[in-house]
Amino acid sequence: MELKPTKTLSGFIELLPAQQRCFDECAARMQRVLKTAGFAHLDLPAIERAEVLTDKDNWDEIETQMFLFQKGDTKMGLRYDGTVGLSRYVAGHINDLNFPFRAYQFARNYRGERPQRGRYREFYQMDLDIMGIDTLSENYDAEIVATLARAYESIAEFIGPVNVRIGNRRFWNAMFAYLGMDDAQSRAAFVLIDKKDKMSDFYDGLVETVGQKNADKINNVFSNGYRSFAGASDALDSAISEIDSFVQMLDAMGIRNAQIDLGIMRGHAYYTGIVFEFFLDNFPELGAIGGGGRYEDLASKFSKTKIIGVGAAVGFSRLMVALMDDNKIDLSQFSRPIRAAVLVMGNENVAYAMRVLSELRDAGITTVPYLDANKKFKNQIEFADKIKADYSIIIGENEVKTNVLSVKNMQSGDQMGMDLADVKKLLCTVQ
Repeated sequence: MELKPTKTLSGFIELLPAQQRCFDECAARMQRVLKTAGFAHLDLPAIERAEVLTDKDNWDEIETQMFLFQKGDTKMGLRYDGTVGLSRYVAGHINDLNFPFRAYQFARNYRGERPQRGRYREFYQMDLDIMGIDTLSENYDAEIVATLARAYESIAEFIGPVNVRIGNRRFWNAMFAYLGMDDAQSRAAFVLIDKKDKMSDFYDGLVETVGQKNADKINNVFSNGYRSFAGASDALDSAISEIDSFVQMLDAMGIRNAQIDLGIMRGHAYYTGIVFEFFLDNFPELGAIGGGGRYEDLASKFSKTKIIGVGAAVGFSRLMVALMDDNKIDLSQFSRPIRAAVLVMGNENVAYAMRVLSELRDAGITTVPYLDANKKFKNQIEFADKIKADYSIIIGENEVKTNVLSVKNMQSGDQMGMDLADVKKLLCTVQ
């Protein structure tokens, strides 16, 4: 019989045990920060109606970005992003929630794009959002950035320090209006600015799109700063004031790693105000590891009530897998998860060994038994060594009779006799 393939589909991730333990630990730490900040955890469906995920009727245009399928008469798709599902959820439970409503998700998402380094078809994403009815203070934008900054700080021992760059879509809307640009020119300029750092011919592209005069003024934002346009228009003054107030708020919240970078645009068209992206200080080549911004119209297709939100998304799989693949994370602390291996010399001693095992596990000690009790001691001690147990607890006829366990330190080779109470004290000691 021909054997079936063991390799995963392209764009899907499988981690080795030590990698998975590191992945899980970092996810847990970040989620603890979000819970401490009062964000409710939501576990929304992975499958949504296709009409929820997209407004387009032509599936051919979107099938490269989404996994779409049909059962009976119902068109469905796999979740590709957390924000759309959240908007549906909030609109559907608007009378059951307290606003401003804050929530986070940590879930698998699915995208049908071409797999490549850092881009997967299945990946974990962490989303955090704050949503309000009719109004939502810009102070919540700072709250989102500060909370996410602290979440990254919780795993700094693995990923190093981060920095956040702040952009503002409202500034550019005011700038384009001041320059008299039409909608088509504005959209094209948005795209160019979003790709500015990846383009060698950014200025030439601007000239071709909006003309030299406007290109010079747009370029002036990057050479002389956004405040150089103070007094140019009321809308620009308002946007400049918003940027300055935002930076002051972050500073008051203890965030010192933020800088204004009006080249940060974020790709999604639904962002309307402050936008931001986080980067690793030590590994800038990874690009943005998370970001988000303010959105004011996304929920309008679900509810006539105006729902305003600010949120962020962390490409968690992309971040962790990239660092682990490049051996940038020391996994040594995750390579020895087993505190003790219980080795049983003879089937007649298994029942006693199970009582010992149960008490150790009740004490919160990670313990693994070797239950092929008739195997030679050599086989059993090799098993304990292979799973990298810190200690082996050896139980034979003499240990059962005397209630004194033989405990072997697997690293030093030292062996001693101890009663169960002392064994628990030893194993509960943090190394």
